[in-house]
Amino acid sequence: MPRLRLALGQTNPIVGDLVGNSEQILDAARRASAQGADLLAVGEMAISGYPIEDLASRPSFLADCHAAVQSLAKELQDAGLGDLAVIVGHPDGPFEPRLLGTSNAPTAIAQNCASVIQHGHVTARYAKHHLPNYSVFDEYRIFIPGDELLVLRIKGVDVAVIVCEDLWRDGGPVGRVLDADAGLLVVINASPFERDKDEVRLPLVTRRAVETNTTVAYVNIVGGQDDLVFDGDSVVVDGAGTILARAPQFAEHLLVVDLEVSPATDFSASAASLPRNVKRVTLADGPDQKPPLDPDLATLPDDREQVWNALVLGLRDYVGKNGFRSVILGLSGGIDSAVCAAIAADALGADRVWGVSMPSRYSSEHSRSDADDLADNIGLHYSTEAIADLVLPIETQLKLTGTAAENVQARIRGIILMGLSNLDGHLVLTTGNKTELSVGYSTIYGDSAGGFAPIKDVPKMLVWELARWRNEAAIARGEVPPIPANSIDKPPSAELRPDQTDQDSLPPYEVLDAILDAYITRALGREDVIALGFDEETVDFVTKLVDHSEWKRRQGAIGPKISHMAFGRDRRLPITYRPTV
Repeated sequence: MPRLRLALGQTNPIVGDLVGNSEQILDAARRASAQGADLLAVGEMAISGYPIEDLASRPSFLADCHAAVQSLAKELQDAGLGDLAVIVGHPDGPFEPRLLGTSNAPTAIAQNCASVIQHGHVTARYAKHHLPNYSVFDEYRIFIPGDELLVLRIKGVDVAVIVCEDLWRDGGPVGRVLDADAGLLVVINASPFERDKDEVRLPLVTRRAVETNTTVAYVNIVGGQDDLVFDGDSVVVDGAGTILARAPQFAEHLLVVDLEVSPATDFSASAASLPRNVKRVTLADGPDQKPPLDPDLATLPDDREQVWNALVLGLRDYVGKNGFRSVILGLSGGIDSAVCAAIAADALGADRVWGVSMPSRYSSEHSRSDADDLADNIGLHYSTEAIADLVLPIETQLKLTGTAAENVQARIRGIILMGLSNLDGHLVLTTGNKTELSVGYSTIYGDSAGGFAPIKDVPKMLVWELARWRNEAAIARGEVPPIPANSIDKPPSAELRPDQTDQDSLPPYEVLDAILDAYITRALGREDVIALGFDEETVDFVTKLVDHSEWKRRQGAIGPKISHMAFGRDRRLPITYRPTV
């Protein structure tokens, strides 16, 4: 059996940073070559970053991306890495706008491509066939689809190359992989993290490997890009469904594996035997003498740790890639701000986190002490700015009572945080969770003011789970648990009036989260939610809150997507909406 040494480069690109992204790929190539790799593959759009959204409609950007691929080929050659074959993802164009049946928007001028580089040149190119148009993806509108399968011959092995969605679609290029009798299928991806996504992704890779009797190598980018978090988790699975190698989640990594796969088939005897729409390219072979490699098999942590790691990476990269030096947030003593502070400290280090306690005349003593304890446990910068004397003149002059008076407190807190942000250059973190955002349980221009929302896609019940997990993890490492036990155990409250708790105006969170999961995540209608066994009056109350809060959500900060249905790109509903019931 032919032996091929394959390297998968899990890089962390930034959209538009063509020089920096290329340097990441060049570094991966250096390390792959040092380990004797014959072939290196990096992720989808690794040159440009992903998603590029309407940059795909900008001819100058596409021309720059095309030039960056050519430049990378020269840099690899100049660095003495010309023998290494490199598969790199990038947008290509600009092309003449074209309409291919009903499969593409007529204004698209770009393609989502994988190019093969060797000996200083681009030797082959593949354009993605299937363009997703669901969830966070908008490729149907901005790309022109390809229709040809690419098969590379290297070290006596036929290697088919496809891009991301092409693996997911039945009857697409994967079917031609079987016809082409390739021994290895390389899939380059930009697949965002979602909770439990591995329960779908790995079985798909395994199924495709077994269906085609082909080793499948799946390489994914890693890192935060706006509200998306890419988790890496690159994997190689053989035709029997056995995992041969696996990269860790949420970290840049070079996965190198020796593969013994079926030898290339000789199609030269009869042109008629060649599968249609298959382009074959023969690459030069590198040296054969290589010591064997130890297996590289990462294991996935449990669900709570995966979610925590996604939130940490999403915040770290948003801060770092956008040039912020530090973050600031309000510390109320409650569970949400405590979890956000712990995420921020894990992402950036406590020395880059500023917490501000802003007690009002309604703030309880235990809330103040819980905020103090949190700051001590984490070691972040901490100050107190009392708001009672700032609120009173506004309440008095405007004669505010009830909700209007409560909201002024939240807005004064927002003003304080934004003022300190302007003064010292901090990024303000909002601390609202998904449950609160769903039902509008926040004050617009108050506690919703800020630039990034670390737990925006985390339901309230999961916030508590994450807090308990983070404390357990600290204890297991012999560290001080960051989150005070009282912040976890006490009834949640906004403390905007005497003796207030969240359950004064909302159903119990275990019930509320279950209804929201059915109505938002599963997109069930009112009658279907009631049919699940929920009280009709409660369902009507909750769904009305959700529908009437869309205007608030449109103005909120972005935050890391961890679920199948996050607010923002996933869920696009009208603000002006009057249901018939």
